[in-house]
Amino acid sequence: MNQQLEAIFGSKSAAISLSFLQNYGEGHVSRIAQTFCVPQTAIKRQLLKFESAGILVSRVVGRSRVFTWNPRSSTAKSLRTFLEGELEKLPKDVKRQYLRQRQRPRRSGKPLESNFGN
Repeated sequence: MNQQLEAIFGSKSAAISLSFLQNYGEGHVSRIAQTFCVPQTAIKRQLLKFESAGILVSRVVGRSRVFTWNPRSSTAKSLRTFLEGELEKLPKDVKRQYLRQRQRPRRSGKPLESNFGN
């Protein structure tokens, strides 16, 4: 996604995990891995590492563990500010591909609309 972020965070899985969480606020391993076409084990390892460092927190929702930013961590707040600036710099096609996915179900009977022309 962004080679500079990969260099800063030390791995692609770390960069995309944090970028995904910054964009969506929360996420689970399989959703992040599916979005970026990377192995779930790499994403899970990174999320657990960030959780053990106190940057992220998680909760179980159904059968999934959902990760989000730790609101008590000053490091997490600084990282979020940094990532927000980096996400703003991404090209529109990258944002559309990775960071504009629908997060809630579509209303029953609502027609599909194409946003590719916008």
